Parts: sequence; C-alpha cells; structure tokens
Amino acid sequence: MEYVIFDLEWNNAYDYKEKKGINEIIEVGAVRLDEQLNISGTYTQLIKPKLSKKLSKRFVDLTSITKEEIASLGIPFERAMSDFSDWAGDKDVVFMSWSNSDLYVLVSNFKRFIGKTSVSFMKMYIDAQKYCQSFLDDCKEQISLAHCAERLEINIEEENLHRALEDCYAAAACFKKVFSKEKAESMINICDEDFFGRLAFKPYIITKPVSREYNFYKEHFTCPDCGEDLSRISDVQLVNNSFKTVLQCKNCKKKFWGFVRAKRLYDGISTTKRITEMSKNKAKKY
Repeated sequence: MEYVIFDLEWNNAYDYKEKKGINEIIEVGAVRLDEQLNISGTYTQLIKPKLSKKLSKRFVDLTSITKEEIASLGIPFERAMSDFSDWAGDKDVVFMSWSNSDLYVLVSNFKRFIGKTSVSFMKMYIDAQKYCQSFLDDCKEQISLAHCAERLEINIEEENLHRALEDCYAAAACFKKVFSKEKAESMINICDEDFFGRLAFKPYIITKPVSREYNFYKEHFTCPDCGEDLSRISDVQLVNNSFKTVLQCKNCKKKFWGFVRAKRLYDGISTTKRITEMSKNKAKKY
C-alpha cells in the first residue's frame, strides 16, 4: 500500500453566482510514500483562480505566493486535478492530509468547478493530523503540524511551512515517525458516495415550525417537576434560531418557557429542548 500526502493553499473568495464565500484553491502539493515509506515522487502545481480577482493580504503573508507567479505558472483547476489524478495513479493508494479541512475545501471546489461532489480518484483517506495525534496521549486539542513535528523531535524550518509541498514533507515526516501499519489501516476511510456526501453537506438551522422535514407541533414536553404532559398555550416564535412557546402543566398548573432548536444534519433532524419555569409575574400574563 502506498500513501499520497497532499496539502492545499487557498484564498478566500466570494462566489457571486452562488452568493456565498468560498475557499478557492490556489496551490496543490503532494508527496508519495512507497510501501517502505520512502518518498517516491512529488507533485506541485499553482492554480489560476476563477473567482478571486485579488489575493488576500493574509494569503500572501502566509504563503508568499504572488499574482505574477500564478499568472506565469498557474493552470485551470480542472486541468490541475486531472494532472494530479494521473500522477497519483490508480494503484492501492491512501490519500492523507493534515486534518480534514483540506478535504472539505477540495470537495467544495470539485462541486463548484467540476460539478461533482465526489473526488473521483480518491478511494481511501486518512486524516494525518488525527492519526499522528493518537500517539500523543496528553494532547487533547487539535494539534498544528509545526507543534506535532516539535513534539516528535522532527527538525523543520517553520518559515518554510504554508507552501503546499513543504507542508507535505513535514506531514510525511510526522507520519513516518509514528508509523504503525495496523493503526493506519484501522483509520482508513472508504471514500464512497456517502463519505463525500457528508463532506459536501452543510448542516443548517430549521427556521419554519412546519415543513416537509420537520413539524414543531409534534414535539412532546413533560413537566420537570411532576413529569406530567405540558400543553402549549401560546403561538410559536423564532427567537435566536430557536422555537419558543409557553407551556402549562396539566397537573401542577405551572407555566414554563419551552425552547426547541432544530437542525438539519446529513442523517436527519437533530433537536435540542430546554424548559424553564416562568416567573409568577410573567405567568399571570398567560
């Protein structure tokens, strides 16, 4: 089994057609590790942006990539991905990146510029950051590539990071330092339609009390004091992205504020409920 560790550099752009922001890929880099974890090839390519008329100051400061460099060496996204696919080949290859943020960006760019949700040439994937961090028992929060290299006593020039190929070299060194074939195989994600569908799907808050996907009026509330059913005695309002209503206990006659936040996820609807007792003065108004 071989591994392709890739890294992307992207610029914040605004998509006027979709009327939303997008992270537009400007550079892709990758290194290939053979079965003995030796670097057997590299890939690097600048990409001419379609949406970004200018590069953000943050992007330039971070990468030192210039518009002149892109104009001279950049190619369209579609061609870059075709070249990258040809370079990666169709062998038993596991793709890796440092955290899955690059993967989210890659999928969004595929969807916008190629019209496909799935990255066709990617069949298996491992989150290199998650894999390496699993060997650092005392590290609970997501660790940066530079910090991980420091923890693993790998010498890298931090000022050379934030260019795609250099980041790939650093990630490859971290992966090799803690390599376990059994552990790596256990963390492989199979990149089927469901895998890419989850990446492409953007969860959203439901703001209508009744729709084809959700019905607030089917929600059931129970009294936090006596456990009896609560009845809704007011209209429903949307307040801070939550449905708000007034509830009354059939048994103890107490009145409560009832809140429900409904969120559409890839797998269905997730709801969060909260019930708070009303003050006596407020309760008199209902």
